[in-house]
Amino acid sequence: MRSKMMLFSLMLITILMLVACNEDETESKDARESTTNDEKETVSIMLDWYPNAVHSYLYVAQEKGYFEEENIVVTFQFPANPTDPLTLAASGKVTMGLYYQPDVIMAKANEDIPIKAVAAVVREPLNHVVYREDNPIHSPKELVDKKVGYPGIPINEALVKTIVEHDGGNYDELEMINVEFELGSSLISEQVDAVSGMFVNHEVPLLRSQGYEVDYINPVDYGVPSYYEVVAVTSDETWENNQETIKAFWRAARKGFDDMIDNPEEALDILLSNQDEANFPLDKEVETESMNILLPKMKSEAGFANQEKESWEVTAKWLKEYGLIDEVPNIDDLIISIEP
Repeated sequence: MRSKMMLFSLMLITILMLVACNEDETESKDARESTTNDEKETVSIMLDWYPNAVHSYLYVAQEKGYFEEENIVVTFQFPANPTDPLTLAASGKVTMGLYYQPDVIMAKANEDIPIKAVAAVVREPLNHVVYREDNPIHSPKELVDKKVGYPGIPINEALVKTIVEHDGGNYDELEMINVEFELGSSLISEQVDAVSGMFVNHEVPLLRSQGYEVDYINPVDYGVPSYYEVVAVTSDETWENNQETIKAFWRAARKGFDDMIDNPEEALDILLSNQDEANFPLDKEVETESMNILLPKMKSEAGFANQEKESWEVTAKWLKEYGLIDEVPNIDDLIISIEP
C-alpha cells in the first residue's frame, strides 16, 4: 500500500509540474490553432510500450491513409517511464496515452488526476499467472505453499489473492516474492514456481519461442473481473477542446482495426516495417502468435474501442474490495463513449 501511495504521489507531482509548464504555452498555442478548415489537426498518442502486435491497427490506419482522410496528422511516441502515457496525457503534453484500466481507476480515485478514458482497446486481462509445465499448477489453490513472483505492483497481489481464495485456498499460505521485472528469468531459473504480471500475448509466446514450456491461469476464470487491459486516456481539458479531433482519430483507428481483422498478415507486415529495431526488435513468429491471442480480446459487438460503464464499475468495486482504492470514483465523469 505504501509503494502504491508513493507511486501516485510522484505521479501527481509530475502532472502538476507539467500542467504549470503548459500554462505558459497556452496563449501562443491558441494563436497558432486559429487555423482554416483545410489545415490538418495534429494528434500525438503515447503507446503503453514499444510498438508490438497490440498497436497494429494504429500503424495500419497510418499506412493506409485513414488518419489523413479524417484531416489529422498522427505522431506516435514511446514511454521513457511506465507511467508516462497517463501523466503526459493528463498534463496535455500528448493528446492521448494508452494505459491500463485498473491503474486509470486508481489514479482517479486516489489522486483525482484529471483524465478521461475515451476508448477500450483490449477488453480482457492479458496479465495471467504463468507457470512451468514441468511444475504444473492445475488450479490457483495449488499455489499454496509455493513462491509466486511479481513486479512489486499491488494489483498483482490483489489478482493472486482473488484467484486463490476463489478456488478455496489460503492466500496467507503462499509466498509473494518481488522479482521486479525479472519475471521470465525468475520463472525459468526456478527461483519461483509461478509469476503474476506476465502478459499472455507477449511473454508467454516469447518464452515458448525460446524453447521453454510454460502454461498459465486466466484470472477471469477465478473471480477477477474481466477488466479492460488497455484503454486510451486524455485529459479533461484536451477532451473539452478537441472532442471532434479525438472522435476523428478513433473513426480512423476503427478502420485500421477492421483491416487488421480482415488481413492480420498484412497488418503484421505493416507493424514489422514500423518496429523500433534499435530498442525493441520484434520476432515475427512471436508477434503472429500475439496477434492470434489479441484479436478475440479486442473485438466488440458494439464496435472496436467501445466502452461499457459496467466494466468500469465492476473493476472499481473489485479494487475497493482489495484495498487499492478507498472509494469508487464517479464513472460517468471518468469515461467517454465515442460511438462507432
